[in-house]
Amino acid sequence: MITCYIQYEINPSKINEFEEYARMWIPLVEKFGGNHHGYFLPHESPNDLAVCLFSFPSLADYEQYRTDSLKDEECLKAFKYAEETDCIKRYDRHFLRPILNE
Repeated sequence: MITCYIQYEINPSKINEFEEYARMWIPLVEKFGGNHHGYFLPHESPNDLAVCLFSFPSLADYEQYRTDSLKDEECLKAFKYAEETDCIKRYDRHFLRPILNE
């Protein structure tokens, strides 16, 4: 299993728009075989920080999701929404290997 950790620098005046963007992506990741662990918005932290985590069975499965998402109408709509609302300034993507109590 591989977990993708994305740290976003968001526009603090567009938190509601970012939340809408996040709600679009949770089912999309799951549509492509991933397990979304949620988005986390600013609370007692910098007002321009948000993160999300989601997992795929392997890095190859994640790469297939990335390829397929660029051709999917719902994914393209989400990409466009983020661009039009300017709710994301930048993001960093990291891949982690979870240790689980199994």
